Amino acid sequence: MLEKTRAIVLHTIRYNDKSLIAEVFTESHGAVSFMVRIPNARKSVMKNVLLSPLTLLEIDYDHRDNLRLQRLIDVRVWEPYSSLPYHPLKQTIALFLGEFLFYALRNEGPSAAMFRFLVSSLQWLDTKPAGFANYPITFLIRLSRFLGIWPTEEEAQRMLPADEQSLVPLILRMDFATMHLFQFTTLQRQRLLVVLNDYYQHHITGFPSMKSMAILREVLS
Repeated sequence: MLEKTRAIVLHTIRYNDKSLIAEVFTESHGAVSFMVRIPNARKSVMKNVLLSPLTLLEIDYDHRDNLRLQRLIDVRVWEPYSSLPYHPLKQTIALFLGEFLFYALRNEGPSAAMFRFLVSSLQWLDTKPAGFANYPITFLIRLSRFLGIWPTEEEAQRMLPADEQSLVPLILRMDFATMHLFQFTTLQRQRLLVVLNDYYQHHITGFPSMKSMAILREVLS
């Protein structure tokens, strides 16, 4: 059945010289995997947009319930970014979040609320000129609510050593509008990212340690 939906690129891997597998989160069906034949042209629009993590797309595809890899028919940029693909720190955050969301959402069905959260969060980062060092932490905390694993204050405190447990009320209150008011040291910010990764590993089966975590931690330092 022909489907038209909005989608967010999460992850792509090369399948062979002429094809790649693209993992996206769609508004209509949640996580969907596509086998995509890539045109030879180096400036192919389809190739470029699918290789850019967190690109916001509008796609047409042939949806078949019995297929693990769906067939993508057409793809268009839905909402272009103004800075996310070009700002070095934002690029690093996008690479990390794309990998993180790939594992966090790969078994998720459609959720209009979560899709709106993802889109609005990414657009917020795209328009923010500065003051977004706490963005990854805030994003991961807020995402947990949509996945049904929002931590209680007591649970969050158990994840941290005694001398850092005072951070818990802060991170549970942070949102994108207020996160710039919360001052963390570089080591605290790095530690919180590791703790949040561990938290997702505990609650989501098969969730790995992020390969892009080391790069993000280095950049945020």
